[in-house]
Amino acid sequence: MGAHSRGAARTVRVAEGAAPAVRDRYFDTLRALALVRVVAYHAFGWPWAGLVFPSMGIMFGLGGTLIARSLRRPAATVLGSRLRRLLPPFWCWGLFVVGAMLARGWMPGWQIVFWVVPLGDPPGSAWGEQAWEILWYLRTYLWFVLLSPLLLRVFRLAPVPVLLLSLAPVVAFQFLWQPPENRFGTGLLDLATYLFCWILGFAHRDGVLARLRPAAVVALSLAALAYGAWYAFAHRGEYGTYDLDDIPLAQAFWSAGSVTLLMYAKERLGIGLSGLVRLRRLDRLVAVFNARAVTVYLWHELALVLAVPLIDRFWEVPAFEAYLPLESQWFLLGVGWALIAVFVLLFGWVEDVAARKRPRLLP
Repeated sequence: MGAHSRGAARTVRVAEGAAPAVRDRYFDTLRALALVRVVAYHAFGWPWAGLVFPSMGIMFGLGGTLIARSLRRPAATVLGSRLRRLLPPFWCWGLFVVGAMLARGWMPGWQIVFWVVPLGDPPGSAWGEQAWEILWYLRTYLWFVLLSPLLLRVFRLAPVPVLLLSLAPVVAFQFLWQPPENRFGTGLLDLATYLFCWILGFAHRDGVLARLRPAAVVALSLAALAYGAWYAFAHRGEYGTYDLDDIPLAQAFWSAGSVTLLMYAKERLGIGLSGLVRLRRLDRLVAVFNARAVTVYLWHELALVLAVPLIDRFWEVPAFEAYLPLESQWFLLGVGWALIAVFVLLFGWVEDVAARKRPRLLP
């Protein structure tokens, strides 16, 4: 094809709305920070981490925004694309986790089908729990994706009332009916906990959030933050902690207030972080985190687990024992990130294949 023909074809694609999407550096930075916070939380176990930066609420909010944008296309096409992007990296990771558990004597039942499509929590052995317990996020994300065509249609009938009422299910589960302690009940509770954040993504994408009055948004967001924090600390004795991850109602309201303020600030204050492009290394790091988000999330717990025996071997080297802070959790975190980088290089390309892109070591 000649240069003129390529240019004409490119012009047609732009005219039809098929031009490549421009990355939003503000949202990309939030996603990268959310992943960093998740890894740090699993390394240190800080109960206050969710109060400082509600990573999961942010990730579900961004997910809602992206799926609302994608659903301009036929729903079946969008759902197929999302499943294709999510499942191959999950299968790749699962081969190692399931294989290790089987080698350790684990005997799975029929529930092993959830290792194919995680519509429910995939089963696993107690030995491998630290690796597979993070899969609740993929299961919840998958259900939100599948429900999004219906949720988006309902949201557009009455955007603001639906957004406000999206907190009702988690309130009902706390005070009116406790979901059963099984796969169904756990999945239902997780969906209720983050439903507001997902629908908030719709509100951002459709411009509903930007049209709301600042006084109302700030007042309601601060009220949600206050209630979430109060509930967490007031019921600390009941739950044995104020960690939001263990208190769904507090998590729902704190995440709702935080993510609303973060998204609203972008619209009202015009925060775009466009200057990030001038910090080339930092911009590249943010880009890598976003292009390898599923890989980082799936493999980070394995990296932290493997960091422990690796550091144990360091003690056998006198120079390492003398000069490295081998007992420090920060050193463990550093080794963990080094192993995450290795996993990204080894398996990150699966995300490229899943997205039907040319496989690359680093995007």
